[in-house]
Amino acid sequence: MSEHAGNDSWVVDETHDGAALAAFVRERLGGRPWKAVKELIGTGKVFVGGTRVTDDGHRVHTGDHVALRIRAPRPRDERAEVQIVFEDTQVVVIDKPAGVSSVPYEQHETGTAMDLIRDAWRRLKRPATEAALHVVHRIDKDTSGLLVFAKTKKAERELAMQFRAHTVARTYTCVAHGGVASGRIESRLVDDRGDGLRGSARFANQGKTAVTHVRALRPLQGATLCEVQLETGKTHQIRIHLAERGHPLVGERVYVRDYEGAGGRVIASPRLLLHAATLGFAHPVTRASVSFESSLPDDFQSVLRRLER
Repeated sequence: MSEHAGNDSWVVDETHDGAALAAFVRERLGGRPWKAVKELIGTGKVFVGGTRVTDDGHRVHTGDHVALRIRAPRPRDERAEVQIVFEDTQVVVIDKPAGVSSVPYEQHETGTAMDLIRDAWRRLKRPATEAALHVVHRIDKDTSGLLVFAKTKKAERELAMQFRAHTVARTYTCVAHGGVASGRIESRLVDDRGDGLRGSARFANQGKTAVTHVRALRPLQGATLCEVQLETGKTHQIRIHLAERGHPLVGERVYVRDYEGAGGRVIASPRLLLHAATLGFAHPVTRASVSFESSLPDDFQSVLRRLER
């Protein structure tokens, strides 16, 4: 840990626009060792615009207020607080925190949403027969909100059919850069648009059709609060569609390259401001219509309040 024993605050000037947070803080602390500076950031002692940032590679921009708060407590592990919203013998619906993968994407990845559900079952001393979980859809690791898993093969088949038929009702809340206009966005998405990123195809015979409905809710400082409804559900669909319209999501780390290249003013955020707010489907056995809502998490609301000032 750094030997620094007090609190400091700084405002980012033009010469440090776009600098990594670790580099900026290190310079302000007189060239402290990289390890010590990264530990300060990683243990939640550094705040940007009043919001804790634990990513040492986070980019700061002119006018950002950066604060070092030595006595700030370590951030709680939100993964341990995953909420089971609904569960019966067929399905389990959870409220997934940002930063947690829906399913393992690497061979040894742990701490996924599936792991957290099983952990909750173990704490409740459920029988081992309830360990079965079947994937019917996913939300991005950086996205928070509602996620459903099937607990039986029958439920898996029935829910998968609903997702393929686009009869599952899903809405997301997001904050996107700039003044966003309500409307319908349609394109054909490909895994590589030519520069290594997913994106919209240039030719009609490429990719898969993706349709996104955007409703602007209210303007913010340099951004817009939006409600988004998915007609289809392709990987990173909302992030891509809004970024390609010149409105990358606040907290975006991937689909922001074109915006930054065009001189766009990137708003600092410790997380992607995208939240799966509602989920509705026909129960796979009873056929009854079920729907769920999730309120915005504290870390999302913290940035939102800052942009409403």
